[in-house]
Amino acid sequence: MTKRFKWRGFSPSQLLVFGFGIMILMGTILLSLPIATKSGLPIRFLDALFTATSAVCVTGLSVFNIGATLSVFGQVTLLVLIQLGGIGFMTMTSMLYMMLGKRFTLRDRLVLQSSMDDPQLQGIVKMVRDILLMTAIIEAGAFLIFAVRFVPMFGVANGLYYSLFQSVSTFCNSGFELFGAGTNLSLFAGDPLVMVTTMCVMVLGGIGFYVILDFYRKAKNKKHHLSLHTKVAVSVSVILTSVGFVLFLLLEYNNPRTLGAENVSAPGKAMLALFQSVSARTAGFAAIPQDGLMPASKIVTAVWMFIGGSPSSMAGGIKTTTIALLFLFIMAIIRGKEDVVVFKRTVRKTIVLRSVVTTALGVVFVCVAIGIVSLIEYDNPITLSDTVYEVVSSFGTVGLTSANTAHFTDASRIVFIILMYGGRVGIFTFTMALAARLERPDARIRYPKDSIMIG
Repeated sequence: MTKRFKWRGFSPSQLLVFGFGIMILMGTILLSLPIATKSGLPIRFLDALFTATSAVCVTGLSVFNIGATLSVFGQVTLLVLIQLGGIGFMTMTSMLYMMLGKRFTLRDRLVLQSSMDDPQLQGIVKMVRDILLMTAIIEAGAFLIFAVRFVPMFGVANGLYYSLFQSVSTFCNSGFELFGAGTNLSLFAGDPLVMVTTMCVMVLGGIGFYVILDFYRKAKNKKHHLSLHTKVAVSVSVILTSVGFVLFLLLEYNNPRTLGAENVSAPGKAMLALFQSVSARTAGFAAIPQDGLMPASKIVTAVWMFIGGSPSSMAGGIKTTTIALLFLFIMAIIRGKEDVVVFKRTVRKTIVLRSVVTTALGVVFVCVAIGIVSLIEYDNPITLSDTVYEVVSSFGTVGLTSANTAHFTDASRIVFIILMYGGRVGIFTFTMALAARLERPDARIRYPKDSIMIG
């Protein structure tokens, strides 16, 4: 069997999973080099693997202070990994194809379709070009706005450098920052320019390329009708952001460790509550101490992290459209209806069932991980709520932490690496890639139907 034939035996989902793995391995090797740290001493392989996985999977969790530990070489390596992981392995491969003048085969298009969760195969290559252009425009705009604040604060060279890193990190929803204080964005908690810009760019990165392109087509042609996907994704995102804002504002308003601090005004409380609501589903930037949140707020944040952003976006989680279809499916069953109807459109049953499976797999994945990490950290002073927070944050590729990731043992970090990896490529894609090789010869056999009592 030739090597070429072996490659052709891989399914699109397997190629996607394998591609992210290659990027993580390359990043790990580069971050393990002595030149990657300011001290000149190489970081441990596991720490490099964790950091590379967190960057490629645009999570933001770290076992050390990025700004204070990594050299310029290490930081640039991290930035490249974030960018590659954000726009996706297949999108970058497609860009190289186009630069070299290569033609896209049907298999190439199928892998691209799988990587971007796009039900349409036609026009997939043009969409890749649009994604690359859109990424460049949004990150350039964010860079210019951040530079207005960072250049006066840190000087021209550092200010522009921080602006570049922050624009890429924010749009890719990674949650990494270089300010070196280990306090994430709390330094700018009272700065509307940085806060509002960060929120807007996070939303664009988490809403999905397909949605942005759909609105662009609508702006160019008033007769263009927004797709059902766009309507559902935007509706759910608005609902989750609004509900999260209200809940965080009410729960944390008088909490002296978060919104209730003496130096936070009423408008500041509102802005920070909105920032927490937006960031919890996407980037994982923290403007308030996550360990100071009320228990109820931690639960809300964990749920928001589990849901995540929209398909074909930088965000992880089970996705907004998945939770929407699950809710609509439950309501349809309660009402005694067979079809799931939204915006006067009937959703195909295969898609509805996939949303149920995706949610179920996500819940199982997270619950098993919580159990494993709890057993590993049994003798450590880490609470169950902190464990749940860290596990869900890893799975949702969010990056928020309430216990400091460095406090977890190496065995737990390996679990987090698997969670970040599965959460980024998509739990359904990840599972299907593993299951494809386990398919039995009798998989097509059909047996007689029967009934089982439930409820």
